Amino acid sequence: MTSRNFLFMRSNFLLSSRYWMSQFSAEVLFKLVSFRYFGVKSNNADSEPLKNKELLNNLLTMGVDIDLAKKRQPGVFNRICTNEQDLGEFLLSKGANKEVIASIISRYPRAITREVESLSYRWNLWRKIMTSDLEIVNVLERSPESFFRSNNNLNLENNIKFFYSVGFSRQCLCRLLTSAPRTFSNSLDLNKQMVELLQGVCLSLGHSDPADFLRKIILKNPFILIQSTKRVKTNIEFLQSTFKLSNEELLVLLCGPAAEILDLSNSCTKRNYTNIKEKLFSLGCTEEEIHKFVLSYPDVIFLGANKFNDKINCLIEGKITVSQIIENPRILDSSISTLKSRIKELVDAGYDLSTSNIAVLSWSKKRYNAKLKKLNIQFEEPRK
Repeated sequence: MTSRNFLFMRSNFLLSSRYWMSQFSAEVLFKLVSFRYFGVKSNNADSEPLKNKELLNNLLTMGVDIDLAKKRQPGVFNRICTNEQDLGEFLLSKGANKEVIASIISRYPRAITREVESLSYRWNLWRKIMTSDLEIVNVLERSPESFFRSNNNLNLENNIKFFYSVGFSRQCLCRLLTSAPRTFSNSLDLNKQMVELLQGVCLSLGHSDPADFLRKIILKNPFILIQSTKRVKTNIEFLQSTFKLSNEELLVLLCGPAAEILDLSNSCTKRNYTNIKEKLFSLGCTEEEIHKFVLSYPDVIFLGANKFNDKINCLIEGKITVSQIIENPRILDSSISTLKSRIKELVDAGYDLSTSNIAVLSWSKKRYNAKLKKLNIQFEEPRK
């Protein structure tokens, strides 16, 4: 009996406790929610949706493509503090028009998170290289990421000092900023490693002026400093061993037409060259002719197997001999559709491609059309 009473009392206690706890929880929860609700109204947290609304209105007023901006960097729209109006005024003061500013923010919305003081300092660093504010505006219009991607002004300043110290001219630095601005976002150590590699290559090939060597390579290939040292080194070794070049020949090649192919991955370089060799061998070319062809125009190594083979086949079908192609490798710059249409137009105008200069296939559109017009007139005159 005692035990039953004890169980009954325990049961009532638990039930009442559970009821009391539920009442307490509901009350506390209500108070917490109420406190959070009123607290939000008086804090910055509640201003977030209002701020976002204000941000959207500001950007729309500035002509920004909101859909594009959200697609590019959606996280920017979750920021409580942004500086879109200050950014707009800053860029206007530097000569950018409203359309350019809208385009910059649309394509790189993170720009609106930068402080004007930091941007002003960064701008002054760029002005040590560029000749005018308008020149910088033109770079930002093409590549807003180049200026706004990094906020590390000290790294930028150190890189500029380093490049000047190893003999880079202002022209070289300008080329880097306009073509490969990511170079200045590299850590100083990364840039030092590449410069030291190129200086070492220069000296090992017998050139006594590393600064001159660096300037020539940068002017030909401004992207080299954003490649890995392993890639560049392996491609240089590939060129020397494959074509059996002397040190002097390799120097000339690296400072000229071969500078650009140092960007390619090593596997791609080897694969594309192997295909070129096999295709030209199948058409009766000797190894010496193939070497001459590639060395006279190393950019041909950028062509993948299918593209290269299709272009060669198209030219052969147009009654152009392989020896003509070897002598005029730049015709491979033209697309297959351009090659086909020009071959047909020239043949229709009485131009004998098998005996005439085929360089016309790679001429500019304006120059080619003038030539074609002249040929058509000459072709029609005997008929009259």
